[in-house]
Amino acid sequence: MNQTQSKETLKQAIRELAKAKNAVLLAHYYTEGDVQDIADFVGDSLALAQKAAATTADIIVMCGVHFMGETCKILCPGKTVLVPDAEATCSLAESCPADRFADFVKAHPDYTVISYVNTSAAVKAVTDVVVTSGNARQIVESFPKNEKIIFGPDRNLGSYINAITSRQMMLWDGACHVHERFSVEKILALKQQYPDAKVLVHPECKGAVVKLADVVGSTAALLKFAAESPAQTFLVVTESGILHEMRKKCPTKQFIPVPPDDAGCACNECSYMRLNTLEKVYACLRDGRPEIQVPADIAEKAIKPIQRMLEMSK
Repeated sequence: MNQTQSKETLKQAIRELAKAKNAVLLAHYYTEGDVQDIADFVGDSLALAQKAAATTADIIVMCGVHFMGETCKILCPGKTVLVPDAEATCSLAESCPADRFADFVKAHPDYTVISYVNTSAAVKAVTDVVVTSGNARQIVESFPKNEKIIFGPDRNLGSYINAITSRQMMLWDGACHVHERFSVEKILALKQQYPDAKVLVHPECKGAVVKLADVVGSTAALLKFAAESPAQTFLVVTESGILHEMRKKCPTKQFIPVPPDDAGCACNECSYMRLNTLEKVYACLRDGRPEIQVPADIAEKAIKPIQRMLEMSK
């Protein structure tokens, strides 16, 4: 049996095991292509939360990072939520320790707290409403112009929302290690090589990078733009896992990953997302672990801002 046959056999075994256990497989766009291929649904953070909330499966396997598993468990407390690797955390979530953020919120009692979904359940528990990159502008603009707002933890997304809404939200100083590594220089060099290319940028990138974009948006929004645009070439300024779905949806178009500024590799990958593998997906389904648990007191508080987001995003 060659490597390709072995991989296809493993994929089939995963699907059969998921069916036998009434499990739904959810995968984020940033996971590797093989993991996306065996998922029942692939999406961004908002879409994955919506799917989790609506599923009738007994088991949810969240192929992504830890906070996504927590969100599933909070929304579906009676279901078993598994993740392929418990160490698949998130640099952005880690940049916002719950105890420090809670102290910050307490120090500003007259502020509305808006937290990006890329946070721990404990941070969500001291939050008024959660947002994703896809609905952040809509939700921020639902508040009065003079509303005092704390936005955490991503300073780049917060700065972008401030700029396009003319707000002055108070920003937590956090960032994503993937999106922080994109640079103006690398994009300009590729623009010289591909002058007709459209530049697709995620709003977690630094402001100088965002200014070079033809379109700024969530992974789902960038994918939609690429599919609908008459352009044939795109420079993709987000985690390179999204290229798998872009190439599937637009096989005749060219998608070029913009490399990180601090390395010689051709694309910018999230090391945490890459901890999700076919072997680990099979093992977690087979063994029923690692299982996500959220303390009841935290879940009771954290579900309110998540549900508020889902209601405001309909």
